[in-house]
Amino acid sequence: MLRLFIHYGIHFIVPFLIAFLVFKKEQWKVLAIFLLGMIIDVDHLLAEPIFDPNRCSIGFHPLHSYAAIAVYVGLSIWNKTRLIGFSLLLHILADTADCILMRTIP
Repeated sequence: MLRLFIHYGIHFIVPFLIAFLVFKKEQWKVLAIFLLGMIIDVDHLLAEPIFDPNRCSIGFHPLHSYAAIAVYVGLSIWNKTRLIGFSLLLHILADTADCILMRTIP
């Protein structure tokens, strides 16, 4: 239960907190960008089974690979793509926390 709260809390609660506490003037735009960071879970469609609650996504799915994470870090450096990079890294953080709690991080 704690694992689910932490994982989905980072996916959904943290973006709300960041958007509404840090980006007050653009809160809805920032929230939308952060929630769209979930789009990288589309790579789960390539796995069999599509969803496995005991599988660590980091290093397993293409958009959760270390090379992809390096691209997300790169996106977070430039002003024009910074929020996109942060949203993707926040997604990776949530999945990493899940892997740590499962004790299956590669």
